[in-house]
Amino acid sequence: MHVLSVSSLKGGVGKTTVTLGLASAAFARGVRTLVVDLDPQSDVSTGMDIQLAGRLNVADVLTSPKEKTVRAAIAPSGWTRNGPGTIDVMIGSPSAINFDGPHPSIRDIWKLEEALSTIEKDYELVLIDCAPSLNALTRTAWAASDRVAVVTEPGLFSVAAADRALRAIEEIRRGLSPRLQPLGIIVNRARTASLEHQFRIKELRDMFGPLVLSPQLPERTSLQQAQGAAKPLHIWPGDSALEMAGYFDQLLDRVLRTARIGEYAEAPAV
Repeated sequence: MHVLSVSSLKGGVGKTTVTLGLASAAFARGVRTLVVDLDPQSDVSTGMDIQLAGRLNVADVLTSPKEKTVRAAIAPSGWTRNGPGTIDVMIGSPSAINFDGPHPSIRDIWKLEEALSTIEKDYELVLIDCAPSLNALTRTAWAASDRVAVVTEPGLFSVAAADRALRAIEEIRRGLSPRLQPLGIIVNRARTASLEHQFRIKELRDMFGPLVLSPQLPERTSLQQAQGAAKPLHIWPGDSALEMAGYFDQLLDRVLRTARIGEYAEAPAV
């Protein structure tokens, strides 16, 4: 089971949208996938057609990371009504904010890792939608992860946030979890016609080299439309959705090659 955190230390750059795009690509590919909604806004649960009320959730898991609680907090995505496959969600909750203090104990940091260890035979891939900060929830996610994808957009402040994120990943790797590595930087909402965006993407490449992943994701309304309808991007109609699905397939290829999930290493030819 390979665990990838999708993170940003700056809100509003489309981190959850990227998580949903990767989840859609994994579902379309037939990869047994769990999405952990660790952002207190719980948008990824909504975007994957999960009813939040009356269920255990990630806050219950962080309180008691036992197998019975973990399994009760996981539900199949409503996406499965659109086709076969395993795409489950560890349900998000606004109550997760209670676990996002600035000074977590070592015991608290390892709770998600403990929880995921109880279900590691059930999934090939886990995607964690992190909170947009470097408090306890993000540290908890990173401690449970093999890789971190840092989402940014081509703007001045987001570039600085990506730099902070990579420095923080290295800090966690040295201090807590030697297996943790950055997958790379995913540039979202890129406008190729914008000179400012071109400049910032070059700046990112100059600063971080091959850690800046290809392709960069352009700004397309099809992403928001599919997310708003709680449908996987890969079944959304139109050329724009098809284009974006192809980009997420390429990013998923990078994830799966890193994870050595061999039979899924490349997207099927179309």
